[in-house]
Amino acid sequence: MLLEAIYHRPKQNWSYAYDSETVHLRVRTKKGDVDSVKAVAGDKYAWDDTVNKVPMRLFASDSLFDYWEAAVKPPYRRLRYAFQLEKGRHKLWMTERGFVSKQPDNPLQFFDFPFINPIDVFEPPAWVKDAVFYQIFPERFANGDLSNDLEGTEPWGGSPTRDNFFGGDLQGVLNKLDYLSELGINAIYFCPIFEATTNHKYDTADYMKVDPHFGTNGKLKELVDACHRLGIRVLLDAVFNHAGKTFPPFVDVLEKGAESEYADWFHVRDWPLRVENGIPTYETFAFEPIMPKLNTEHPDVKDYLLSAARYWTQEIGIDGWRLDVANEVDHQFWREFRQTIKDVNPDAYILGEIWNDSIMWLQGDQFDAVMNYPFTDAVLDYAAYGKLDGAGLADAIGAQLGGYPRQVGEAAFNLLGSHDTPRLLTICGGDERRMKLAALFQLTYPGVPCIYYGDEIGLDGGQDPDCRKCMVWDEREQNGELLHFYRTLISLRNQNPSLRSMDIRFLHAKEKDKAVVYERICGESGERFIIAMNAGKSGRKLEVPAAKGTWQNVFTGETVKTKAGELAMKLEGYGFAVFKRLDAPAAKI
Repeated sequence: MLLEAIYHRPKQNWSYAYDSETVHLRVRTKKGDVDSVKAVAGDKYAWDDTVNKVPMRLFASDSLFDYWEAAVKPPYRRLRYAFQLEKGRHKLWMTERGFVSKQPDNPLQFFDFPFINPIDVFEPPAWVKDAVFYQIFPERFANGDLSNDLEGTEPWGGSPTRDNFFGGDLQGVLNKLDYLSELGINAIYFCPIFEATTNHKYDTADYMKVDPHFGTNGKLKELVDACHRLGIRVLLDAVFNHAGKTFPPFVDVLEKGAESEYADWFHVRDWPLRVENGIPTYETFAFEPIMPKLNTEHPDVKDYLLSAARYWTQEIGIDGWRLDVANEVDHQFWREFRQTIKDVNPDAYILGEIWNDSIMWLQGDQFDAVMNYPFTDAVLDYAAYGKLDGAGLADAIGAQLGGYPRQVGEAAFNLLGSHDTPRLLTICGGDERRMKLAALFQLTYPGVPCIYYGDEIGLDGGQDPDCRKCMVWDEREQNGELLHFYRTLISLRNQNPSLRSMDIRFLHAKEKDKAVVYERICGESGERFIIAMNAGKSGRKLEVPAAKGTWQNVFTGETVKTKAGELAMKLEGYGFAVFKRLDAPAAKI
């Protein structure tokens, strides 16, 4: 066994409370280097009476490592533990002090999980596990009220620029709720709706007011209530990293300089405020002069922003927040933000915009989830760009599953595109077959899928602003077949808990092979799916391990009986198949 590859450290994703009575233990080993692992665990004050060896399961792998996991229920909420690793006849024990060839008698040398304090247990909202989100860019979704259009509003469906307006508003969304309900989504994430000067509204002027060209605070309340009657949750976008050029405190600082009572609300390097060689003398988002960075450590700034967040959560009844540029705001602010929101609505979903490793924001004291762009990259590199083979996709997914606690994966916000990226269809080179592979994986994968408005009807577009086109409502101009595909997949996910569970197992994922097959299982019901995808040009015939019984291809209706414990299938180039076991007994995982 390669000792240098074996790793464990208490807390974070390696040792954590999954719920008020269960601790998840994990250990990493070199890929293919260890045959089995057991957790040697017990209560530190009653060791002899409680010690037990718990088999660990290999739950994920990447290109370098295997990740093992065991769920342990301490009898008294405390746990001392070590790991027994086996390879052939060779056994090795890993304790906090290192590796030994014999199990120590003294558990004081073992790792320690001191106590499961319920307040420390990270519990994202339960409803999120069953959510399918739909992202709406309000200015481009639907124009339902011509009376609030900005002067110079252009005809619906024109070419988007960074500065033009087409009149999308909240009434437009209200008018299209039946469409969204029929699509099958049950949650909406809105890009910013607060008063601002731009079409994207990421330059907030007033955090307490809906932009008048979108509607009113009362109209938002009407929309939220209507969504709730349809079983649809609502997430708003909060821009707390920076404000806009018309934000009154910033206007005051521009006028009065260092003498302004709001001077400390911002991070000013040099007075007066100005731009030199393209770089402002004050901190901003990127180097954008109209987006001054807020000093979220300042008590008055903090009070203002948290009061605004409380208002929309409590008075309007929204179900959570997406937090823009979240990793550039101090951790303490987010801790107080979480406390504020959860005091009002314990089931509110707090989603941070972070594009990289986010473990330090996902400890249960700040966010419930982040926008899972590493997932996006892996799926697109496989299905759209062709950069990854089957093994590469499985390795990338395994690294993500091993990198975070289980409940983080359950709430992870899995997207394939947004207002910040080119459209999915465009990324796929206009090839609907590739697009369907990406969407299929997204909607049959653990976590929380999010569809960017219009993707389901074939809306295309390059980088911003082209990815922010007007939604197409003329059914003759929509891709009806693609819309049917999305509706079918969303319905399949909503009706089958195995497609929302955290249990995923790759049955076929090899180097230099574009085919991937994986299994999804629900342990409580025994429900099983096998999903196969082929991101290659050539057709493939595959046989994969499968439980005995009758399997049905849910898209064609064809039934197949497994022979000798294998399921045979044929995939066209860029094709797929989804099989459900029809006669599944309760499964043991």
